Amino acid sequence: MRQKTLRDATPTSGLASLAHLLPFARPYIGYFAVVFVLVVIYNAASVLQPYLVKIAIDRDISVAHLDLHGLIAVSLVYIGAVIASVAANYFQILLLQYVGQSIVRKIRIRLFSHIESQSMSFFDNNSLGRLVTNVSSDTETVSQFFTQFFLSMVRDGLSLVMIIAVMFELSPRIAAYCMVLLPIIFAISLLFRKRLRTAYQTTRTRLSNVVSFLAENLAGMRITQIFHQEDRQAERFRSLNEAHRSANVHEYQVSVQFNRALDLLGNVAVAGVVWVGGNAVIGHMILFGTLYAFITYIRQFFQPINSITQQWNTLQSSIVAADRIGRVLAVQPDVADPVQPLTPREVTGKIEFDQVSFAYKPGENVLNDISFAVAPGAFVGFVGATGAGKSSIMSLLTRFYDVSQGRVTVDDVDVREYRQEDLHRMIGLVQQDVHLFSGTVTDNIRMFRGEFSEQDVIRAAEAVGADEIIRRLPQGYETKLFAKGANLSMGERQLVSFARVVLLNPRVLILDEATASLDSQTEAWVQRGLQAVAKNRTTLVIAHRLSTIRHADQIIVLDRGRIIEQGDHETLVAKGGMYARLYEKSGIEAPATAAVDILTLSPVARG
Repeated sequence: MRQKTLRDATPTSGLASLAHLLPFARPYIGYFAVVFVLVVIYNAASVLQPYLVKIAIDRDISVAHLDLHGLIAVSLVYIGAVIASVAANYFQILLLQYVGQSIVRKIRIRLFSHIESQSMSFFDNNSLGRLVTNVSSDTETVSQFFTQFFLSMVRDGLSLVMIIAVMFELSPRIAAYCMVLLPIIFAISLLFRKRLRTAYQTTRTRLSNVVSFLAENLAGMRITQIFHQEDRQAERFRSLNEAHRSANVHEYQVSVQFNRALDLLGNVAVAGVVWVGGNAVIGHMILFGTLYAFITYIRQFFQPINSITQQWNTLQSSIVAADRIGRVLAVQPDVADPVQPLTPREVTGKIEFDQVSFAYKPGENVLNDISFAVAPGAFVGFVGATGAGKSSIMSLLTRFYDVSQGRVTVDDVDVREYRQEDLHRMIGLVQQDVHLFSGTVTDNIRMFRGEFSEQDVIRAAEAVGADEIIRRLPQGYETKLFAKGANLSMGERQLVSFARVVLLNPRVLILDEATASLDSQTEAWVQRGLQAVAKNRTTLVIAHRLSTIRHADQIIVLDRGRIIEQGDHETLVAKGGMYARLYEKSGIEAPATAAVDILTLSPVARG
């Protein structure tokens, strides 16, 4: 069955998206408790400051009486409140940043591990650029929920409660007037809520499109250049960037409208307090210090409200990012390990396909009723046109995909009964396009596994004839390789991949057109490495050049997903079918050099 794409995954809505990520924050509950205490200290110190000024004005510097000692005392308390406020603010931000980045680290590790566990069909149907965005950008956006939104909700929400309490203590009448503003603020927030979320979602989607296009084009730059498509691709990239720019501008436009509406409301509220409070001072209902405190508090009143509303941007972005992360984590691999796996013991390398059919998409079979058996240690070649199903057979054997019908067995055990890790230890794969990772040559041979020593690596390289070549590199085995091994030739990359297989020491070897892209001279050089790799192993070869499988124990000819011929070279040539026609056309492909070709040796000679 075809793997679902991320868009097919069941979406979650609103804060439910973020709720799925809360378990990542659970280990840091103690840190959040300390942050809450610091927030209380910060808010109490901040709210206290206008009240202290009010006391100084009304009690210590009134026209009728000047109390210097009282003024000094208030000033000292004020300075202490400022210091406490600054210190609490500093440590709460520092602590939350540590927590936020720690949570991001956990989410990224979880995401990467989850993506690694997916079946190949997942990568067939989902953009690599989007997955990169999920792991890098989306996780960073989610961290802002903890470092910005969470802090704002706690700090600004608590500040608002404290300010309202002090305002009612100073003058219930003026405070009640200010409370009329709350329904208006709520109405403005509802009015902009849907527009804001739509704007944020559009921006994130278009950013993902830009990143995806960039990743895919950088990976395929050689194709772009060889077909002279630079201008066309650049135009497409400009178009995607223009769409992202427009979405970003619209997002800020909606956000600015929202914030300015609240600013306008805040200034109107200050004017109202001056009018109502001024009349109260004239009527001797309140003192001037109380009016000053009210004006300060009404400005402080709108600061947390404005901060909370501004964090709406962060909340919406976090929800969208969390939803995208949640979609990735919700996808389960098509290929899963059995509940009670069988542990392989002495693997002989016997392989059998029993009436196997397979489809990447339901109803569109690429393999139909495939049956064949391979004896331990045998050498089998697979021939057929592009799309005949050769690589699909190898993908089923390695269990990158599961069969639609029938069964594939290794040593008479269905591959679905093995753990994938155990199965992949039995089977070594060498492909035409060798993928090397950034790191040293040693790292790439042992695939970053610590159980293999440097001597193990050297012995594996010596076995395939790569040791001398590697030692000629600038730093030998410690030479840093560029991405995809770009600082090595194609033949050198193949030898590194052979050494990798020898080190793993699998019982079954798959050669997926491993020498198809090499010139004759380089191929003859690489064949010596193949000799060491294939020795004493069951070897399956997808043949690009028929000369490489002429002496195979068995040759399987595929056409449109079916086996149409099967036998050794002489039998198939005598039969006069498709293989005979292909061999006749490729008669000029006989080995051009006297170099030993492992794939033309008999099984006895290869032993």
